[in-house]
Amino acid sequence: MIGWVRYMERYGIRPIPTFSSRPKRHPRVLPDELVRKIIAKRFELRRSAEVVHFALKEEGAVVSLSSVKRTLDRHNLLKKRWHRSRHVSPPRPHVKHPGDLVQLDTIHLLRKDGTRVYIFTGLDVRTRFAHAWAFERANVRTALCFLKRMKKVTPFAIKMLQSDHGSEFSRTFSQRARVEHRHSRVRRPNDNAHLERFNRTIQDECLDALPKDAKVINRNLPEWLRYYNEKRHHFGLNLQTPLQVVRSY
Repeated sequence: MIGWVRYMERYGIRPIPTFSSRPKRHPRVLPDELVRKIIAKRFELRRSAEVVHFALKEEGAVVSLSSVKRTLDRHNLLKKRWHRSRHVSPPRPHVKHPGDLVQLDTIHLLRKDGTRVYIFTGLDVRTRFAHAWAFERANVRTALCFLKRMKKVTPFAIKMLQSDHGSEFSRTFSQRARVEHRHSRVRRPNDNAHLERFNRTIQDECLDALPKDAKVINRNLPEWLRYYNEKRHHFGLNLQTPLQVVRSY
């Protein structure tokens, strides 16, 4: 009663305010000692929450995995999962004319010293007209450089590109290519079957006989590509050459 009188003397007569009934400390909150133990074990092991939880269990600590995860997350000690953004590809076109769909890929040739030389390849699905060029790096810059070279040598306009999800054919490449670009399905090499076959052919008939040096390869590629596009007869083209098919349109 005395408390109410003092309250009225201080604040006057007014409706009784409603204060939160939430407890200052949750009854199931982890003890401070256990929290310190979880954090110390995380720094000691430098492993995931699952490993930390298992190690604490072995030491006799009674704590759930979810509590360990919440504690580590609250102290910014839980590694966040990185989700790779998905590429939204345009639908595959119905190929009727040269340039409707050009497939791109990269051949990786391993040298004895552990370094690599990269052969960018491109092939028009309708005519099988192909191009290739070697680089010391495989990135967006070299991919765009290859595309620029291919546009110069192809006797038709390229309307759509298709590639796998390699880093050289990333979203940045799509934005700078100035040609509509789609990606093949993940782990579906048959989506680029025509180019995969070309990659085997160029390795068997050209690259395997050359040293793994980009300059040497590029000196020899033009002659072999002329043979492939202008003289080599293809069963898939009714024994015509790619250039003959291009000229038929």
